Amino acid sequence: MTTRPRSLRASAPWRVLDGFGNSLRSASRCVQPGSVEELASVLRAAREEGLTVAFRGAGRSYGDAALNDGQLVVDQRGLSRVLAFDPASGRIEAQGGVTIEQLWRTGLPHGWWPHVVPGTMFPTLGGCVAMNVHGKNCFKAGPFGDHVLELDLMTATGEVKTLSREREPELFRAVIAGLGLLGAVTRVRVQLRRVESARLRVVPIRTPSLAAMFDCFEARLASADYLVGWVDCFAGGGSLGRGLVHQANYLTAAEDPAGTRLFGAEHQELPPSIMGVPRSLVWRFMKFFTNDAGMRMVNAAKYLLPEHPGGDGSFLEPHVAFAFLLDYVPNWRLAYGEHGFLQYQVFVPDATARATLAEVLERCRRRGLVSYLGVFKRHRPDEYLLSHGLDGWSLALDFKLPKDPAPLRALLGELTDLVHEAGGRFYAAKDSVLDAAQFARGYGERLGRFRALKQAVDPEGLFASNLARRLGIVAND
Repeated sequence: MTTRPRSLRASAPWRVLDGFGNSLRSASRCVQPGSVEELASVLRAAREEGLTVAFRGAGRSYGDAALNDGQLVVDQRGLSRVLAFDPASGRIEAQGGVTIEQLWRTGLPHGWWPHVVPGTMFPTLGGCVAMNVHGKNCFKAGPFGDHVLELDLMTATGEVKTLSREREPELFRAVIAGLGLLGAVTRVRVQLRRVESARLRVVPIRTPSLAAMFDCFEARLASADYLVGWVDCFAGGGSLGRGLVHQANYLTAAEDPAGTRLFGAEHQELPPSIMGVPRSLVWRFMKFFTNDAGMRMVNAAKYLLPEHPGGDGSFLEPHVAFAFLLDYVPNWRLAYGEHGFLQYQVFVPDATARATLAEVLERCRRRGLVSYLGVFKRHRPDEYLLSHGLDGWSLALDFKLPKDPAPLRALLGELTDLVHEAGGRFYAAKDSVLDAAQFARGYGERLGRFRALKQAVDPEGLFASNLARRLGIVAND
């Protein structure tokens, strides 16, 4: 039955929402529709009442993508049903509020795993589509959008369009990585990947410099299913960019006969404690180390301490344990303190990446503003209008936000110019520092094509967010 709110301005409660980095907050009216029909009613009411609408899933975007100051935020977690799953083909249909966790819990007991997952299992499918998330295998599997077969988009008028590479392909390629600015993703059909074991074979490799990390990746790209590098951003001189690379590969049933008996979700649960401390409490201990001295020590220890692989230098690890490192410590973001942190991820083309990423790390060290966590990946280009994907490399950096953020923001402005000069771009899901001119410089004519499509499907500008206004994708009120 269609349920129409009495009046959103009168009935929708106000909430103060934050970005995952805990550094940006915004007050807005919030609603959580429980059905597609109710969502259509909410959009109609918002349009009539002159409210703009931003969509929010699990709130895992680090910056302001799911904030809409003074306007309306639609929480899509009320649309969280898996609609269909075919264990023979590995195709799954689900509402936009279904999470990556629901995806693997549905598929893995039958031998299917998502092709692409981010570092946490909690993002919703709608969010994964809107941000075109990537994983540790982007160089091989591409981003999340490459495995979306079809989706339903509810536009500003309440019309539901079914989109795919065959049906309205231009709009399909704009909705994926479209930052939720073209409508609500209410249904997604995704192809999962067949796996023959519930475990991966993981090989850790210590790399004494950034150059060595590049070399390690290039030597293993053809043979690896996953590759991710952790970077000790405190190391300098000849050790600049030192770190650890982890290569992981799927296993055949012949290689891991016991692996097929571990498909049940009960074999994939993360450990309840870390070094005897319940996981839910670990972030409180982390707070004592989230300062320059503490993180210098933690980074050095992580680089130097062995991981105790087996005799052949590798070990077996469940998919969940390898994929979702961010979920080992619930509420870890709170360890950064009251001002939160910024995550800043740069994407640089292959031809300029070695020099550019080294300069990024060196400038941070010279300014005394060092990232507490650095993550290095290889990427491939994709077909989506506002996607961050390119034939190159990325470095994600976590900066604790100081009481006076001006020096850090000045540094990030310099690094942004540096990345642009190298032909790079940025990832909107993690951005909170770019302005409209900087964003436009990274996307050029693709941004113009996106705006034209938005004008066609959302002529009254119903869909907006703090991110979209800051980046100049929609007009500032």
